[in-house]
Amino acid sequence: MLTTSIRARSPRGPSVAAAAAGLVAAVPVAAWWLTGRQDVDGIPPTELDYAVRPLSLGPGQETALGAVSLLLAVCSAAFLLHTSRRKRFDPRWWQVVLPLLAAGLLLGVGWRIVTAGVIGANIGAGLTIFLAGPAIAALVAGALIRGLWLRFAREPL
Repeated sequence: MLTTSIRARSPRGPSVAAAAAGLVAAVPVAAWWLTGRQDVDGIPPTELDYAVRPLSLGPGQETALGAVSLLLAVCSAAFLLHTSRRKRFDPRWWQVVLPLLAAGLLLGVGWRIVTAGVIGANIGAGLTIFLAGPAIAALVAGALIRGLWLRFAREPL
């Protein structure tokens, strides 16, 4: 009986790695777009206070960027799920991808909160930076450590 031991060095093939990278890059932008502006209603933007000024994109540019990011995220996720089922993507690599997706969600939604136009102090911005900042750092550090472990470990598949 012939048995093979495949090391979990990295996701197999450049297309799988590109899909994973595309998914991780697209999720924060898609989350940012789906969250939408969080400004106080009924007050002109010139009279609002900002912790950080939002990007100056036109409504058409913002919609195009968000829609393309959402489409890229959905297509990349579908491709990775398909390759996981066909055993071309080691399922242990989801332990790297999923924390990065969670960090991306926090980053996208957090950016909308930090750039919200308010009257006075933006308490949500401070809480977002105080709570989401360390959570994002922990998720990225955990994903990096697990990715390095999978890359260099001598565990069979």
